Amino acid sequence: MKKRIFLFLLFGLCCMACSSAQSQSSKKILIVYLSRTNNTKAVAQMIQSYVGGRLAALELQNPYPANYRQQVDQVVHENETGFLPPLKTKIDSIEKYDIIFIGFPTWAMQMPPPMKSFLHQYNLAGKTIIPFNTNAGYGVGSGFETLKQLCPNSTVQEGFSTTGGKERDGILFVMKGEKEIQVREEVNQWLRRIKMLK
Repeated sequence: MKKRIFLFLLFGLCCMACSSAQSQSSKKILIVYLSRTNNTKAVAQMIQSYVGGRLAALELQNPYPANYRQQVDQVVHENETGFLPPLKTKIDSIEKYDIIFIGFPTWAMQMPPPMKSFLHQYNLAGKTIIPFNTNAGYGVGSGFETLKQLCPNSTVQEGFSTTGGKERDGILFVMKGEKEIQVREEVNQWLRRIKMLK
């Protein structure tokens, strides 16, 4: 009799786990990212390889200057004035997505203006928002806090951050070789921690 009860309970737990996995996989996922040197793009692709979903790269109607110093000066001015650069990228039917990953590099210790444009343009109320970030070794800055402020009616989960390139020093794309292997494992562990992977 005890054996039957044990098997019944075990079967019930297995069904609950399967149901949970099916529920998670049935959720619609969008991965939005901004990437200048392709490091944030590489992390976005790693996330997609684990959880699926649609990738969407943010592009501007008027791209930033290729020259690093000019781009920095423009971003500083945009941050000071609160200017939100118009986006070329359009996300159709954003209401159909349940989970939205938001990826961006740290610029001047802040969230880049184009990502602020995205968060102002689209209503993400009721959605689960998961931030990720690459930076030059100085951390996220105020980026994740800004995201929480701009998404007050969303559930914002623990974010992921890693060191990417250092454009100021001429170090651009670094997500290759041992670095790629290391970051991929860190992304895997993070996704498990926030229950996006079993």
